[in-house]
Amino acid sequence: MRSAGDAPGEPPCRICGARTQRLGQVHGSYSQRDYELRRCDDCGFAFIADPWTEFAQIYDDRYYAGHGADRLVDYRFELSHPERTVRQYEWRGITRAVEQLLGGLNGVRWLDFGCGNGGLVRHVSEHTAASACGFEEGSIAQSARQLGIPICSSAVLEQEYSSFDVVTAIEVLEHTIDPLAELRRIRRLLHPGGLLLLTTGNAAAYSSRLLSWSYIVPEIHVSFFEPRTLERAFGLSGFRPGSMPARGGFEQILKYKVLKNLRVRRRNPLTDLVPARPVARLADRRTRLSRHPVGWAV
Repeated sequence: MRSAGDAPGEPPCRICGARTQRLGQVHGSYSQRDYELRRCDDCGFAFIADPWTEFAQIYDDRYYAGHGADRLVDYRFELSHPERTVRQYEWRGITRAVEQLLGGLNGVRWLDFGCGNGGLVRHVSEHTAASACGFEEGSIAQSARQLGIPICSSAVLEQEYSSFDVVTAIEVLEHTIDPLAELRRIRRLLHPGGLLLLTTGNAAAYSSRLLSWSYIVPEIHVSFFEPRTLERAFGLSGFRPGSMPARGGFEQILKYKVLKNLRVRRRNPLTDLVPARPVARLADRRTRLSRHPVGWAV
């Protein structure tokens, strides 16, 4: 809640309600405008205070082809050539991490929330015994459905409360203006004891230089979390924080992130030979992504 001493017009923290401080402006190279970045000292949450909300324009076909605000993605290529994209490593890693956390995937109902082109859904469906579906509202969802990838609409999702064993949200939460609302929506979809596995950047690793953090792409990335932020948000939305397994699947996830940031998009024999464990160890020292929690529905 906003306290009586807050200055008028200063937005409170969207996680804990405490006062926030203005860090400065970040420039959006796609929209060619400046945005205000604020941060909460109480829980570490940072956010774009004046986000661009014309979502149909932001997440148009150019975005999914890698010509929008995020030039490091190419969802169209991944949709057409799933075996040739380096995202294969991420899909394998997420699948392995969920399997490690749940102790197996037989009979598991899995929802990939904010699934983009449905690549993870297709991978899980083809390579495991889990029953997987996705949820996506962007323009690429229809193309994925035409290929037979099961992607739910909002109306269908409303009927699936308390029915999933695991929900993944891969690089989703940073896109949301109201993270608590999204986490509470996800919690309603999980049965008690269900797992939420998400990935997002760790702002704690860049706390002294947030204004220059390359992860802040203000047209699309508007919410930024430290591990303590996610722990607070989980507690407020019906989750108990737990630990991500730092080996196995997580190493493959980090291998993908390193290749992506090196602008390597195509999988080939050389990328297959890149050793995941040492690459992940070096990357995690810088990004500290392994310190983010997973959530267990209570």
